[in-house]
Amino acid sequence: MFRPRVHIILLGVADVARSAAFYEALGWQRAPTSHAGFVKFDLGGMALALISKTDLAKDAVGQPGDPGASSDLALIYCAEHPDDVARLLAKAERAGGSIVKPATRTQWGTAGYFRDPDGHLFEIDHEEVWVFDREHHLVV
Repeated sequence: MFRPRVHIILLGVADVARSAAFYEALGWQRAPTSHAGFVKFDLGGMALALISKTDLAKDAVGQPGDPGASSDLALIYCAEHPDDVARLLAKAERAGGSIVKPATRTQWGTAGYFRDPDGHLFEIDHEEVWVFDREHHLVV
């Protein structure tokens, strides 16, 4: 099921450490599962995540500078099962979206990207480490 949820707001930033320090100075708590290249903040059922702009472009389309690599923001839907990634990407395409990166096995799970008709970047991601509550809200 493709629930009406966004689990993670992924921001591509120039300097992950600097951006993380900014949000921490606002009083936001860094999630213990964060690491130097991927910092998460709990937003109560979803997360704000910081990643370098270069890493976001590489993950979404292969290389910075490739067509479609200009996004500094991705909205992430966390799938319950690995097979859901390809199925949900196909559903997005049937609805008028365009596939940026098909479902691909990664070192952390399975993921793929699509853009909505206005060009906004979405990732469908499955990782065994994600934890959800009964309402399918992300537990960071």
